[in-house]
Amino acid sequence: MSMETACDEVSELEALERRWARCWAPGEVARRLAGAEVPWYVAAGWALDLFRGGQSRTHHDIEVGVPAGRFAEIRSRFPGLVFDAVGDGRIREAASAEDLAETHQTWLRDPATGDYLLDVFREPHDGPTWICRRDPSLRLPYASIIHHTPDGIPYLIPELVLLFKAKATRPKDQADFEGVLPLLSAAQRSALAGWLTRVHPAHAWLAALDS
Repeated sequence: MSMETACDEVSELEALERRWARCWAPGEVARRLAGAEVPWYVAAGWALDLFRGGQSRTHHDIEVGVPAGRFAEIRSRFPGLVFDAVGDGRIREAASAEDLAETHQTWLRDPATGDYLLDVFREPHDGPTWICRRDPSLRLPYASIIHHTPDGIPYLIPELVLLFKAKATRPKDQADFEGVLPLLSAAQRSALAGWLTRVHPAHAWLAALDS
């Protein structure tokens, strides 16, 4: 890779981060989705902070998960805003049905400013049963994987958040794991260990969960 190419990639990344600088916080997402009958949840780093009961670090975006087959109901809640499909290193603006079929990630964009406000994962499911993208044999009722904060914000249970973070562990993922681990119950530790053994059988986190 040439120095010029590397600089171009850094510049593009910085520009994308600026577009996410005004993304919503969980409370705003919950306000906009209030009354929705679709099961949805805050995912990733924000979900762990909702579980902890306070923000532990800066979040550069916000992700939520929804059943893929009911994405149209979520989409209808944001008139005037546009969803772009993201996958294979590409952003497909104003996602078509074909774009959605080929990806699972969608970024909500304000067309007036170009700002990205929300990242929506369209997850596989079978009716009221959530299906794990990493291992389709892992299936759980939505009712068992979504918890709520005292003020009603739904979030993905921490043991599943950490399972997704385990695939390509970055420094922030390691810090999230270390920060949340002492707060997990014995049952949560056991569930995470079982799922890691199933999906990432040689993962370093297994030793910490066994200690």
